[in-house]
Amino acid sequence: MTNPITIKDTHRGALYEDGVFKDILGPGRHDLRSGYFSRVRREVALVDIRNRSLTIKGQEILTADKVAVHVTILVNFRVVDVKAALHNVESYAERIYEDVQLSARRFLAVKTLDEILKDRNEVSAAVRADVREIAAAYGVEISRADVKDLVFPGNLRDIMNRVLETERRSEAMLIEATKRAEADLITARGAREANDTRAASDLALAGQLAAHPVLMRLKELETLQKIAEKPGNTFYINLGEAIPQLVAKV
Repeated sequence: MTNPITIKDTHRGALYEDGVFKDILGPGRHDLRSGYFSRVRREVALVDIRNRSLTIKGQEILTADKVAVHVTILVNFRVVDVKAALHNVESYAERIYEDVQLSARRFLAVKTLDEILKDRNEVSAAVRADVREIAAAYGVEISRADVKDLVFPGNLRDIMNRVLETERRSEAMLIEATKRAEADLITARGAREANDTRAASDLALAGQLAAHPVLMRLKELETLQKIAEKPGNTFYINLGEAIPQLVAKV
């Protein structure tokens, strides 16, 4: 005779009678007594069906270009088939750990370091797709398998940091040079437009003076006045053919 058992919402129970699987027990209180004269031995194996995480810590993997990297992967999973999880593998948690390790090794071993660095999400997606299909065979659903850490040898980290610093400095210089070139272009365009405007104005004024001799004479007098404002200048004034030229010194 077996005592009653209570199963929480977070778990499911696999019922065995004399070692033979009989049923999956849901949440609630279950009376496992089989009668006073019965010799059937009943057992229940509890399985947690909640979402859980498993960290596959820093395994060393050799890339295609012979660089040793340490990869840590975070896996989220849950049991969706209690019977398969208990019967198809000895320990589904240990099996997940092994399958993720092997999947990551298979994927990264054919990639160069540059390819891995360009897109870590590609590593996560490849491992997740590979392990998801394998884990389904033993009743486990993989919801995430993300690269948590990617660690390189010390000397390689120093080189990469210098490369990244150089790239950032080059990008800053390129941005500054681009802005300076744009500013110079705007300044040159403004100067060209101003010169074009001034030339058009001078041309229009020249046309007006040629058409009106009186305006021409006024312009000359205006120019003489400006010259006279500065001492030490000598200039000649032509008052016509009948009148000699006057020389003025100021």
